[in-house]
Amino acid sequence: MKTRFSTLLIVLFCFWATILFCGCGDKHQHHPKTISVLTYSEYFAQEMITDFQMKTGYQLQLDLYEAQEEMIDRLRTKGTNKYDLIIASDVVIQEMVRLGLIAPIDTNKVPNRINIADQFKKPAYDPTNTYTLPYLWGTTGILYRDTTISVDSVSYEMLFDSKRTKGNFSLLEEERSMLSMALLAKGFSANSTKTDEINQAVEHILHAKKDPHFIGFDPSEISKDKVLAKIDWAAIVFNGEAMDAINEDSTLQYAIPKEGSFMWVDAMTLSSNADNPEGAYAFMNYILDAQVGAYLARSVNFASPNKASSKYLNEQFKKNRVINPTKEEIDRMVFLRDLGDASKLFDAAWTTVKTH
Repeated sequence: MKTRFSTLLIVLFCFWATILFCGCGDKHQHHPKTISVLTYSEYFAQEMITDFQMKTGYQLQLDLYEAQEEMIDRLRTKGTNKYDLIIASDVVIQEMVRLGLIAPIDTNKVPNRINIADQFKKPAYDPTNTYTLPYLWGTTGILYRDTTISVDSVSYEMLFDSKRTKGNFSLLEEERSMLSMALLAKGFSANSTKTDEINQAVEHILHAKKDPHFIGFDPSEISKDKVLAKIDWAAIVFNGEAMDAINEDSTLQYAIPKEGSFMWVDAMTLSSNADNPEGAYAFMNYILDAQVGAYLARSVNFASPNKASSKYLNEQFKKNRVINPTKEEIDRMVFLRDLGDASKLFDAAWTTVKTH
């Protein structure tokens, strides 16, 4: 009996050890599989990491980047197998498709997709909704420290014309965005592919670089911090960072220049070599939950493409013109388009900007 009892104990021990170490009993509690997400910095609330793990059972690993070009370069040099999900701006989606960096999404695995507002369905950058689901949307404009300048009268000349510059300023460390803003400042289309117009935009930026008040090209987050610290008088930033700064210092202002700017949508995409695609789908579905979408929008101060989130956002948030631009501001903004082969013109132009 003692031998049989000992044998039984050994069998039971092995059984429970197998459950414990392989996770067969409750894999989410013991060894949840990790989902790796490549995203802009400061774009996901820390407390949401724990919430995501509790609700889905997956651990979340965030890898951060600051600019679109950096993200593309990282994927091309280090490969896509390092990430399961990539959050990318609308303007680079088609390039990512051409490069084979992202894969089609099985939307049947994302039931919360029904919460997406109609205006974010079938977007120009993904008209068949094959590769993307929206994450957040926003604008790019100028954050500045001067209450005497009305937001409706702000011009790019605040930065490009030394006679109108009142202090140090930073330009945006992002090729397509910065060149498109220079095109707008010159009165051209933000999506121009005309060599002469692009060259004029380059000269406009190079002229600004000669201003002793110019202190460099910075990511939006760093520029925001410099304006807050009074290192910069003005800087080009994304509206979410502008709102963060204004919340800390109410004397700051954010404007869409009168020459125009652009709106953008950041989208969730599935890496073409995702190790954990099911985890990626769980992340997409989590973000598109109504309450989670509202919390995400409030925590990072960007607008939500999730129509179901609206009832969880207060009127103050929804009427905040920094986060949700006015009709007049929207009317003078465009979406940046994928330029295809013409993107090489922008690459060459940016090289000139950075090396001269």
